[in-house]
Amino acid sequence: MARILLFGKDGQLGRALAPLLSARGELVALGRAEADFADPDAVKTAVRDSQPKLIVNAAAYTAVDKAESEPELAMRVNAWSVGVLGEAAAEVGARLVHYSTDYVFDGTKAAPYVEEDAPHPLNVYGESKLAGENALLDSGAQALVLRTSWVYAAAGKNFVQSMLRIGRERSAGGNSSAELRIVDDQVGAPTSAEDVAAATVAILDKWQGERGVYHLTAAGAVSWAGFAREIFAQAGMAVQVVPIASAEYPTAARRPRNSRLDCAEVAREFGVRLPAWQNGLRRVLAETHK
Repeated sequence: MARILLFGKDGQLGRALAPLLSARGELVALGRAEADFADPDAVKTAVRDSQPKLIVNAAAYTAVDKAESEPELAMRVNAWSVGVLGEAAAEVGARLVHYSTDYVFDGTKAAPYVEEDAPHPLNVYGESKLAGENALLDSGAQALVLRTSWVYAAAGKNFVQSMLRIGRERSAGGNSSAELRIVDDQVGAPTSAEDVAAATVAILDKWQGERGVYHLTAAGAVSWAGFAREIFAQAGMAVQVVPIASAEYPTAARRPRNSRLDCAEVAREFGVRLPAWQNGLRRVLAETHK
């Protein structure tokens, strides 16, 4: 069986990928303890030691607001080490799948973004992810970059789990009808890690070695406030969501207003279409409540 190297095994996407990849080959799954992307040399060593035929990189610096005060660390993890990863992949002849983000765009476009649209990040996190895309594509590796958005899972720190925690706390305190103020002028596609992992495997089945960037998100779009409403509705929690403007909830990092990604190209090239975001949420909530 071909050897597959997975980075970021402990993250929400890495956890979703591991069982699917292990069914495809001999899986070597590494977390930060084994290969810290803050150390590019550790990444290079991991590839050389493993000699994989396929690399899937789910490791990333994802603390969007914290990145504003840690730009060098964000760049080291999301860009410098990704470039080194690409060079190491090319050296051993491995194909490479890497994940990026809607935050490479500034959100000023009225329509969903296509792959050919010029990136213009609003924050350090987006800048670091864009730099990683460029470094990887310049490395000479046979690499696919899959841009996704608003990723969540049944475990870990993400918007869905935060909303469920708030709902449980308010229900326990007898105050479930209290208002919760959520930003309503940022729109995107909430995408479950499980759906991204399943789509990745489907892409691998048809991948002939093309290099480039593809958009991969759940179908449809919603604001954060609308997403919160759907979470509470599906979970049966009576929490009142009050829509607010981004200006009423200031954060260290600016966010794009429009995070919608056009996924027609990945459908044409690989026949992959993710389900509606509501369906992904339903499956994650069922997994959360097992």
